[in-house]
Amino acid sequence: MADDYLVRIGKLIRDARQHRGWTQTQLAEALGTSQSAVNRIERGNQNISLEMIARIGEALDSEIVSLGYAGPMHLRVVGGRRLSGAIDVKTSKNACVALLCASLLNKGRTVLRRVARIEEVYRLLEVLNSIGVRTRWINDGVDLEIVPPAELDLPAIDAEAARRTRSIIMFLGPLLHRLDRFMLPYAGGCDLGTRTIEPHMIALRRFGLDIAATEGQYHAVVDRSVAPDRPIVLTERGDTVTENALLAAARHDGTTVIRNASSNYMVQDLCFFLEALGVKVDGIGTTTLTVHGVPTIDVDVDYSPSEDPVEAMSLVAAAVVTESKLTVRRVPIEFLEIELAVLEEMGLDHDRSPEYFADNGRTRLVDLTVRPSKLEAPIDKIHPMPFPGLNIDNVPFFAAIAAVAQGKTLIHDWVYDNRAIYLTDLNRLGGRLQLLDPHRVLVEGPTRWRAAEMMCPPALRPAVVVLLAMMAAEGTSVLRNVYVINRGYEDLAERLNSIGAQIEIFRDI
Repeated sequence: MADDYLVRIGKLIRDARQHRGWTQTQLAEALGTSQSAVNRIERGNQNISLEMIARIGEALDSEIVSLGYAGPMHLRVVGGRRLSGAIDVKTSKNACVALLCASLLNKGRTVLRRVARIEEVYRLLEVLNSIGVRTRWINDGVDLEIVPPAELDLPAIDAEAARRTRSIIMFLGPLLHRLDRFMLPYAGGCDLGTRTIEPHMIALRRFGLDIAATEGQYHAVVDRSVAPDRPIVLTERGDTVTENALLAAARHDGTTVIRNASSNYMVQDLCFFLEALGVKVDGIGTTTLTVHGVPTIDVDVDYSPSEDPVEAMSLVAAAVVTESKLTVRRVPIEFLEIELAVLEEMGLDHDRSPEYFADNGRTRLVDLTVRPSKLEAPIDKIHPMPFPGLNIDNVPFFAAIAAVAQGKTLIHDWVYDNRAIYLTDLNRLGGRLQLLDPHRVLVEGPTRWRAAEMMCPPALRPAVVVLLAMMAAEGTSVLRNVYVINRGYEDLAERLNSIGAQIEIFRDI
């Protein structure tokens, strides 16, 4: 390698280490080498093999280091094993990314507790860092500290990182208060078909934001003379649409009423956070939110996002599909009650602890114990609805659950253009799923799962569903290129191994 190439690699490694909140000594210990060797690597003064780059990438859980050298991450799954014991639900992915965007409202220091260490969060941190926001992991890498600059450097935005996440669209609400004109890269994320941003624009135009989309960029111009003069009615009850409207309303000097608002878990967490910033929000948990905005927010705030109901559903599905007894702790029960009611109808044997509060003091949690059960297909179809209905992101898990139930189950995933198509990947593992149209799948069970090697679906929840089926299939399966799973789950393979799974992470070098 040329010397300048070594310097560039060393800088990437240093940045990734600092991003994780590690010292050189901690990285050295993880690699089984010395601090001085890590120092030489980071200064570009030591030759480094592809194998060492791959090891560093795994130690730092950073695709930044491994990308283009060690290749994508794969999983080797030895299936047919029963799970046992207990596992805690991590904090909400979707709440954490909303709170990262919301931190742009605050001129003061924001500390978020137990932030999900996932690729979606890492991409947003790269974007925030590139525009001048200082972030660092504190308290042994558990919590995240965010300190904004006096002025954001939007022209320096990391466009590549921004395009790898849909969450970047939630920068629009905070930025319209800070800049009269700015550009943002197009949003990316899961491959779930065309998802229009027009509902966002309908809401944000009421605050004077005008968007033109050209050459891969959103070109934004803000008219300060425009302000909401009547309630904002959202044309869809979407989570990110509601969050963007909340972020815009938070620093609007006046009262904003948002109707047809989502009352889902991440929206509630955002409302709780805004209240910690000094913004009063009436109607939390309902479809009408009244926001009493404040023009300037400059406070030091400490907030704990709640647990992730979709991860909780993933873990419940893991127990069901592998016919295991498992206790899932810290389940946000308010956001899983419909799912559990459907599972009870299907015959699930489970019980739950008395309720207790999450660290935010607002969200109700329970510990849920699932036992092996003889399931029957539900009488009605499985379909999502806005909260308090069955969660849109939990629909795919019912494909795996229906596959182990007796009978035929119709799953209607009407929200996304093509997510249902990816569920038919379960047929590679022995499933009997018939695609009726891009939104409807007929699942016939029970299934005799079989091992297979396959590429990871490009959508987060269907990808996890495939992994769960592999865990149930006798033999060894391989799931290739699992970046999309790392977008939404922290150390999922290792955590599943802790309750009895046998999953090996490996890379092609």
